[in-house]
Amino acid sequence: MRLSDKYNRANLFTSLIVLIITGIVYYVVIHFILTERLDRDLAVEENEIRQYTNTYKKLPLPASYIDQQISFKVFNGDTTNIREFTYTTYLNPKDNEVEPGRMLITTVQLNGKVFLATITKSRVESEDLVRIILLITLGVTMILLIALIFVNRFLLNRLWQPFFTILNRMKGFEVAKMENIQEVPTPIDEFNELNKSVNEMAAKVKQDYKELKSFTDNASHEMMTPLAVINSKLDSLLQTGSFSQPQGALLEDIYHATGRLSRLHQSLLLLAKIENHLIADVQHFDLKELIEAKIRQFQELFERIDLHLESTLENCSVEMSRYLADILLNNLIGNAIRHNHHSGQIKIKLSKDQLIISNTGKNKQIQQNLFDRFSKSAESEGMGLGLAISKQICQLYGFEIIYEYIGEEHFFTVQFNSKD
Repeated sequence: MRLSDKYNRANLFTSLIVLIITGIVYYVVIHFILTERLDRDLAVEENEIRQYTNTYKKLPLPASYIDQQISFKVFNGDTTNIREFTYTTYLNPKDNEVEPGRMLITTVQLNGKVFLATITKSRVESEDLVRIILLITLGVTMILLIALIFVNRFLLNRLWQPFFTILNRMKGFEVAKMENIQEVPTPIDEFNELNKSVNEMAAKVKQDYKELKSFTDNASHEMMTPLAVINSKLDSLLQTGSFSQPQGALLEDIYHATGRLSRLHQSLLLLAKIENHLIADVQHFDLKELIEAKIRQFQELFERIDLHLESTLENCSVEMSRYLADILLNNLIGNAIRHNHHSGQIKIKLSKDQLIISNTGKNKQIQQNLFDRFSKSAESEGMGLGLAISKQICQLYGFEIIYEYIGEEHFFTVQFNSKD
């Protein structure tokens, strides 16, 4: 979920809760105030009845108006001090409808007798006023929520636009092209600080990239030179004359160790280049053609150990370095040959979404760290870097490589659509 969406939801939810609570409190307060006003009006009528009774020594005539009714009756109870305010309903004589009202029941003494005076006033106007206030409150609440949605959706998006522009430029930054990240002009201090930090980071990354590239090139050159000298001296030494069997064995060990060291150096150098994106010859090509060429190259090895090859190849367009694709296929097919047994089987299946290479094998044990560097079985003569290089190539282009052991066969699957 995007930050702006999360903020909008929290803001709208909080605003809605606050407005609902405020509306309820507002309604209760207004209702209380209007009820207090009605009670004061009823008290005024009560005082007028008492003043009329004290002045004229008789009860006023009962009244039945549209918004007010007054009635009297003799009270036969024990107490002479009753005064109660209650909600009630009464019949409107004009419209002949029952309407809500507020009633005051009080006692009036006259000529030694006690009378109950019932004064009822209409609450229709008060209820209408409360209803109008409630509708106005709801309208204001809706307008405020719509305004908040509009502000959050458009104004905040505009405020955050420099951030997303900077983010997109960071995503498009390629250290190999040595380009600067263009600053985004903005009046917001935080985004200006982000601009500054991004450019400082980019400058440091470019400097580190230059140093690493320089180190890689120098290391490659400096290591290859003595290795080439050693191989040359060994060739010259082998041509100087005959050697005893122990001497020949020693020279052969040295020759093999030198070759192994040269291959190790090349593999580690390749890993460093892949990890630091130093191989940039990306192109579109059909992987099917490259696999067919690889099958022809390995045909002699298939026949040497009597391996049966089954291939099902569909057209599959990929975007990657052709050089790295060649290395990936070399490692996977070579691994399937090297760890197979005589008269074994290799299957290669290519579709538009994945490449599957399976083989019968000598070892049924599944290694958990199969793609780690220098991870290999005890009987393997390799350096344990082939699958590590294959994994790095897949990660470089967003592919996913998976190893499984099913039905006495080893499966290596490369998913090309793992980015989706």
